[in-house]
Amino acid sequence: MMSTVEKHSLSVIVPLYNEEDNVNPLIEHTVAALESLDHEFELILVDDGSTDDTNALVMRASCNDDRIKVIRFRRNHGQTAAMMAGIDHSSGEILIPMDGDLQNDPADIPALLAKLDEGYDVVSGWRADRKDKKITRTMVSRTANWLISRISGVRLHDYGCTLKAYRRDVIEDVRLYGEMHRFIPIYTTWFGGRVTEIPVKHHARKFGRSKYGLERVFKVILDLLMVQFLTRYETKPLYVFGMFGLLSVLFSFLVGMLALYLKFFEGTSLVSTPLPLLTVLSFLTGLTMILMGLLAEMLVRVYYESQGKPIYLIKETHNFKDN
Repeated sequence: MMSTVEKHSLSVIVPLYNEEDNVNPLIEHTVAALESLDHEFELILVDDGSTDDTNALVMRASCNDDRIKVIRFRRNHGQTAAMMAGIDHSSGEILIPMDGDLQNDPADIPALLAKLDEGYDVVSGWRADRKDKKITRTMVSRTANWLISRISGVRLHDYGCTLKAYRRDVIEDVRLYGEMHRFIPIYTTWFGGRVTEIPVKHHARKFGRSKYGLERVFKVILDLLMVQFLTRYETKPLYVFGMFGLLSVLFSFLVGMLALYLKFFEGTSLVSTPLPLLTVLSFLTGLTMILMGLLAEMLVRVYYESQGKPIYLIKETHNFKDN
């Protein structure tokens, strides 16, 4: 006997940047997939400062269907900011981000929901059979996924797949920056949530071109280090800076003792070795790190006592309740 699928309200979030050739088939296929489900839904299209006809096409579609909602940025802010705007303006219990280039298949949404109903908080898509270029995209992505899994301790095959399903309560308080939208499964696991992944279909891009290059890998690695720092030391940055500072001061002390040993027991002039200079530099570096830690502690308190500002600028919205 098949298990009964729970009824949810769904918010499908699609960032778009210069995807005029993909917009109409994207909307058609996504709405058709959502209408086949017994769920209320909204399709949130975030125009990330497109310079082509993307905005005109999404506005036309939203005028014909109030379930299609549009957020338009004043300029290009990037995929993570577009995702954050979609999350902030969504109303569904389940949030489902997708790419706007037709490489994700909305027909996989029912499978994501069915897996979510097994008790998971995040179900991540896994593009097991990717249709991208082998070296510049696929191999680099596999290396990045392996590295992220090892550093974070959260083992997923495909962090880069945008198609995922989230329960609202696991991400509504998460603020995203840089390329951090892909790290939501890590946040969820660290805070006690359940994460899994399932294979999803992946189609070759038919129109337009990819907006990402190899440099994105380095940005992702740096963002991952930031996630690690924020998660473990967000409220106590002094532990990080102070630890490096104390190690540097300890190194300075050891080097100074070595210099004095050479001076008094080996007859080596202090001027003839770099040890005195190294001692001073290490001590000053350690002192600077400790002071930076104290400054970071004060900034953390200012951060928690002030109101956060959004990381995007919206020009207009359509079909939302506050319009």
